[in-house]
Amino acid sequence: MSSKYRMPVSEFIQESKAGSINYTDFYSKLFEKIRETDKKHNLFITLSEKEAKADTKKIQKGALTALPVSVKDNICTKGIRTTAGSKILDNYIPPFDATCIEKTKKEGGIIIGKTAQDEFGFGTFSVNCAYETPKNPLDPLRSCGGSSGGAAGITAALDMPHIALAESTGGSISCPASFCGVAGLTPTYGRVSRQGLIDYASSLDKIGIMAKKTSDISLMLGIIAGRDKREATSLDASVPDYTKVGADIKGMKIGIPKEYFSDEIDKKIKKQVLDTISKLEGLGAKTGECSLPNTEYAVSAYYIIAMTEASTNLAKFCGQRYGACEPLEGDFNQYYSHVRGKYFGEEAKRRVLLGTYARMAGYRDQYYLRAMKVRQLIIDDYKRAFKKFDVLAAPTMPFVAPKFTEIEKLKPVDHYNADILTVPANLAGIPMISVPCGKKDEMPVGIHMMADHLGEENVLKAGMAVEGLNL
Repeated sequence: MSSKYRMPVSEFIQESKAGSINYTDFYSKLFEKIRETDKKHNLFITLSEKEAKADTKKIQKGALTALPVSVKDNICTKGIRTTAGSKILDNYIPPFDATCIEKTKKEGGIIIGKTAQDEFGFGTFSVNCAYETPKNPLDPLRSCGGSSGGAAGITAALDMPHIALAESTGGSISCPASFCGVAGLTPTYGRVSRQGLIDYASSLDKIGIMAKKTSDISLMLGIIAGRDKREATSLDASVPDYTKVGADIKGMKIGIPKEYFSDEIDKKIKKQVLDTISKLEGLGAKTGECSLPNTEYAVSAYYIIAMTEASTNLAKFCGQRYGACEPLEGDFNQYYSHVRGKYFGEEAKRRVLLGTYARMAGYRDQYYLRAMKVRQLIIDDYKRAFKKFDVLAAPTMPFVAPKFTEIEKLKPVDHYNADILTVPANLAGIPMISVPCGKKDEMPVGIHMMADHLGEENVLKAGMAVEGLNL
């Protein structure tokens, strides 16, 4: 059906700029493929076929000229429903675009729809989506990962050129990228503006990118990165030309954190990752062991911080100005409880309750502020490591994509503990990329490359080098 359009992103953009792409035919075939895939795998919450086809009538020539771009459903898109995976925002249609969407459109990107996710980003397996649970296109009995499950799933499933915009708070890009066998970049906190992102945890949220190849991520990162005067946490730092980053890692120093290869990690995954690192040595990289001693406290600190900030951010969805509403009955507390009880999912309620408790008078110092001190210790660990190494390499996830029957047996704390390898780097706000490095039980294994703040060039270079191994 779409064989003539099975081309890399770079080739599509080149052909598009040359006027060699029939957009009517291309987008008809693209959406036909998406609808066919979506019936089996539930990767989108909202498709924007009508809007996309209208946009092809007024193509903006630029770095992305007519390239299809999917968007995680917690990033605001003007005129396209944006739910953050929650029924409380079921009918929300933003009147504006997030900054990253504005930049994407300016360079000619075409928004094709909003991908499935855990509600507000609350999850590791995308089973907390208020809509259909996305299924891994490599095995529909397994999870895509979370919370950006739909973004990774459609990136893996589509055999046509495409880039996905996603978002990570504690591992929501790296995890699904690993499970679905695609590349996923989480940039430095503040490297990409959060303006127009529906918040989960404000001090942790980062908009990033998924694609089949790291080079495609390099292209998109250069477009969406940069200072945004409308968003206070965006960094005022120059943006390199990431498209010039190559795969030459000769002389690169790669650290191997011993805490990330513990007994909790599947043995075959550890071997796969260590074998990959050994092959990178063959390309001229230098390796050595390092220690991140505060890793053991990362999950506990992360969930206290994330839940506390989530309970604050979700307070506005009370049935008055924001979110779903009901006929006004009872006093305010009764009304708010009714609306939030009806439209929030179970995991959202759990996190709001735990987060509210942790920020109550008398407990804030004991929990939230103490967790923030642990966060600083974790940052200090990384800073010491990056004095010796350019990047750190580790497994992305402790296991391959689990089956839904396995996930059903897990307790909430088991879901949280699954993030042991992605949470520390997200707490520190450093850039990271997951790229495939082989398989276990016919499912992808991801290798995680992490660098110091604003070290995106190093992780991109390392990612390309791994892809060059053709594992």
